[in-house]
Amino acid sequence: MISNVKMRLYLLLLLGIQSLWWSHVKADGLVEVFKWKQMDYYNRGSNPQMTPSSIPTMENLNRPGVIYFPGQYHGIRSKRQAPVANASFIPYNNVPMGVTHYKGRLFISMPRRRVGIPSTLNYIDLTKNGREKSPKLTAYPDFETNQFAGNTGRLVSVYRTDVDTCGRLWFIDTGMLEYPIHVCTFLSRTHGGGSPKFDPAELNDFTCLIYNIYKYTFPMNQSNITYFTFFDSSYEQNSMWTFQHNYFNFDPIAGDFNIGGQSFSWDDGIFSTTLTPKSSDGSRNVLFHAMASFNAFAVSNAVLQNPANAQRSDHGRDFRLLGSRGQDRQSTMHEYDPRTGVVFYAEIQRNAVGCWNGRKPFTPANQGTVAQDAQRMIYPSDLSIDDEGTMWVMTNSMPIFIYSTLDTNIYNFRVWKQNTATAVLNTVCV
Repeated sequence: MISNVKMRLYLLLLLGIQSLWWSHVKADGLVEVFKWKQMDYYNRGSNPQMTPSSIPTMENLNRPGVIYFPGQYHGIRSKRQAPVANASFIPYNNVPMGVTHYKGRLFISMPRRRVGIPSTLNYIDLTKNGREKSPKLTAYPDFETNQFAGNTGRLVSVYRTDVDTCGRLWFIDTGMLEYPIHVCTFLSRTHGGGSPKFDPAELNDFTCLIYNIYKYTFPMNQSNITYFTFFDSSYEQNSMWTFQHNYFNFDPIAGDFNIGGQSFSWDDGIFSTTLTPKSSDGSRNVLFHAMASFNAFAVSNAVLQNPANAQRSDHGRDFRLLGSRGQDRQSTMHEYDPRTGVVFYAEIQRNAVGCWNGRKPFTPANQGTVAQDAQRMIYPSDLSIDDEGTMWVMTNSMPIFIYSTLDTNIYNFRVWKQNTATAVLNTVCV
């Protein structure tokens, strides 16, 4: 009798612990994989330090030496810092941006928005460190390649990454304001290094932020959020051309945000692209949207792949409005999942991940919510889907970092995941 009572109490305790555990690692349709109060590395560099000037208080923002560049961003987002030799590692300044998984390696990008970033392109070995709560990052392909020194062979500031069907890791290196922009690729399937494949001369005369590469096809396409320009490039010909269209602009009505207790206005234009399945003629639709917008648009990649089309003053009906996601559904990144036929997108205003089934009309009523959490999912900065059908999401509290001060005693950065077929369950996206 006593043993039965003890067994029941033991089972109740296990259920209670399990319930508590799940309450901390699940956000509706997503499962928390990693979380960090502050990021750390296996190789921090030779001079790790934390200086009072690295904390973004209003006093620090007004100190001498901070340069603001008009026309780029509002307020604090204009801030750039010059390299400082003795600031190899300032923990507070390390805010992860991108997340991509490929065959056991989880790539984490760390843009050099401020000084003290040891390595801008990193990974987590899921086989070795997958069970850790807050694993350290390893520089990719090595620490030396991540040390910028005015050399285009070194990495400067990587924002987001992607892996194509050939196992190549693609990423955008925006550089510091002083450096030209270059697009790089590494052979991720062999974990080897590579050199930059593109450094078009026409990009060197201005500085901009370029986000998102779409995969599965060439030419490659990129979007420029500050000049509202779409870049298309031929890997084979090593050339690049640009498109401009009103649909690349931000929507003034959608430019006001309130995220993580911070109110601000952004004017980010075209931000993310993704490809739909092939049509009967072999072409694909490229879906795209501005970040400061509720709308989504489409254009055939056959249009974009023809350099002559970029010279047109009028694109006719080649660029099309898909529809509106609905109020407060601004999105950073989105990706089409061929297994479910669903487009998943990261919603920054709602601190959520949304979805849309491509077989249904693009209307607010057909936009689903996979997961939402106003405390633990502040600012989903990246969303990607790997070749195994798993969606990965990075949330990084970026508005708090920019406009206020992160509390380093709580978890500020998280990586989430979910199988795409599971993610759409109990949503309108099924």
